[in-house]
Amino acid sequence: MSLKIRVITPDRIVWNTSADEVILPSTSGNLGILTSHVPLITSLDIGILRIKSGANWTPIVVLGGFAEVEDNEVTVLVNGVDEVASEDIDLAKAELEQASSKLENAQTDKEKIEASINLKRVSSRIKAMAFL
Repeated sequence: MSLKIRVITPDRIVWNTSADEVILPSTSGNLGILTSHVPLITSLDIGILRIKSGANWTPIVVLGGFAEVEDNEVTVLVNGVDEVASEDIDLAKAELEQASSKLENAQTDKEKIEASINLKRVSSRIKAMAFL
């Protein structure tokens, strides 16, 4: 028996397939989901959603949202996703430096919050590349 996972953004279905295991970036830490998991609803942080099919892991950077697990179905509703490709490592490192600099130079609370969110997103992309 396997899990059915759907990852949905406001404008499209990103992922709709079966999987052996799913790791969710919940706001309280990573949450592993296997078949016959108890029903739950959790909020998601900006981080790496990992989907295992066979021996392969597929990382997807999610930009916050919610997940529901029930009857071997995992439904993930997120604000957005960043697709990850291993050839983007140099670009991602440059974005990380820029995001860090923006956070250091942020003046207002709004600038600090936006820069912090962007830094978390970019650093999650770099971490996700390790799974490719």
